[in-house]
Amino acid sequence: MDVGELLSFKPEQTPKRPSDFDNDEDSGDDTSSVVSAGPAPKSRKTEQQANVRTKVVVPQKEPQISEQERLDILKFVETEEVEGGEVMDEAGLKKILLLFEKRVLKNQEMRIKFPDNPEKFMESEIELNDIIQELHAVATVPDLYPLLVELNGVSSLLELLSHQNTDISVAVVHLLQELTDVDILHESLEGAETLIEALRNQQAAGLLVQNLEKLDEGVKEEADGVHNTMAIFENLMEIKSEIAKEIAEQGLMQWILKRLRMKMPFDANKLYCSEIMSILLQDTNENRILLGNIDGIDVLLQQLAAYKRHDPTSTEEQEFMENLFNSLCSALMAAENREKFLKGEGLQLMNLMLREKKLSRNGSLKVLDHAVSGPDGRDNCNKFVDILGLRTIFPLFMKTPKRNKKRLLSTDEHEEHVVSVVASMLRNCKGPQRQRLLAKFTENDFEKVERLMELHFKYLEKVEEVDREVDQQINAGEEEEDEDAIYIKRLSGGLFTLQLIDYIILEISSTDVVKQRILQILSLRNASMKTIRHVMREYAGNLGDAGDSDWREQEQAHIIQLVDRF
Repeated sequence: MDVGELLSFKPEQTPKRPSDFDNDEDSGDDTSSVVSAGPAPKSRKTEQQANVRTKVVVPQKEPQISEQERLDILKFVETEEVEGGEVMDEAGLKKILLLFEKRVLKNQEMRIKFPDNPEKFMESEIELNDIIQELHAVATVPDLYPLLVELNGVSSLLELLSHQNTDISVAVVHLLQELTDVDILHESLEGAETLIEALRNQQAAGLLVQNLEKLDEGVKEEADGVHNTMAIFENLMEIKSEIAKEIAEQGLMQWILKRLRMKMPFDANKLYCSEIMSILLQDTNENRILLGNIDGIDVLLQQLAAYKRHDPTSTEEQEFMENLFNSLCSALMAAENREKFLKGEGLQLMNLMLREKKLSRNGSLKVLDHAVSGPDGRDNCNKFVDILGLRTIFPLFMKTPKRNKKRLLSTDEHEEHVVSVVASMLRNCKGPQRQRLLAKFTENDFEKVERLMELHFKYLEKVEEVDREVDQQINAGEEEEDEDAIYIKRLSGGLFTLQLIDYIILEISSTDVVKQRILQILSLRNASMKTIRHVMREYAGNLGDAGDSDWREQEQAHIIQLVDRF
């Protein structure tokens, strides 16, 4: 109720009574009897109605409300529950948990006593389900979670996940999903910590996966149970990312791969599975290795193969495809999976996707970039040249596809990935593969060198713009950022792509005719070789942790050698 309405309420002094203009029939009321007793003229009836109305709306003297009464009313409104129910407290939780335990015990006894007669234990099952529904009230008071754990409420709920009746286990899953809701957990740090630790100690993830195995997604309620189970895992990983390793080890990774392989129509649960897979692999290297060990790379490639020549049929399916690509990119960050990707003919699939010009081209380009990058990408680089991948990547290098609603990569992102693939191949290819790669830059009157220099000036201009912005901020007396923050800002502003472009320039300059063409273009644009040297020295001094320390030292020495020779 609105407080203003309550305070301004005026009690009606004249009680409402039925009148014959509301109902022409005899209702037994005195007034109605008088009116309907004789054939009164129409004008008289109208006059009587006017009199009745006048009596109802006559202003009465307003009751006086003291200031204290006003305050009492305000206090009452503020503290009154909207639904009129009681707020859960410690005593209420203890009471409901005691009743819950009694009903669990009663249901167990009835099932043991009448194992072959469902009618005998069905009532106890309904009562058990009802008390589980009542426990949802606990999710509104996360401060009570420590008491819930202390009274063994969590362990009792987890035991019910193995209940013979899936309706009961699905009800428990729904309750756990509410208890672990991220917004609720953020309301009480102590409650969140206690609940999550209790779930971890009792290996809740493993029990939830076992329950998933017995759920039939052909039944709507059980399909909802699968969806809620995925939500529990997502909630836990959002609060504590390190839990991802435990969840995967307790069987979720295997179950998701099995679920992805099922020949079922695409639905929300398949999409959710792909999202959880992406989260599991995002920051946890142990999970990436586990995926490779259980043939997960092959499963991802098989699922993606469906989009080689056909686009997803809906935005949800498109999101599913992108999740699979992201999972594959994350998986390839583990060196152990590069070989599995190569043996599973992942390169051939990515190459075909790039040629088909379907929606999958965006994701396949990112995957190819991950597969060939760093010291662990050497075999993939050489193989990509062998499968005629240069015929695929260089048309993309020469002309960036126009972006539209279906092509999700921006121009800068597309150019970054293409340039990164070419740079990785120049870094890793040896022998005849390297010669074929270098020969590409001399074709068609050095058109690829022209394009390379065009990209160099484009991204150099972007970096110079970022540098000017940084200088303006410093001159304006704004809070000065540290060097690392400024460097990251420059990298995201185009420096990273510029470094890759200039690295390619240094590598292909080993061919004299190519170097002469580069110098000619620099001269025409009144540009200097010093700029390229400066960019590459800075790059050498900031090499990341892509490989071990030996590789990093060798790479730094190699770049400095290229700079000196340029």
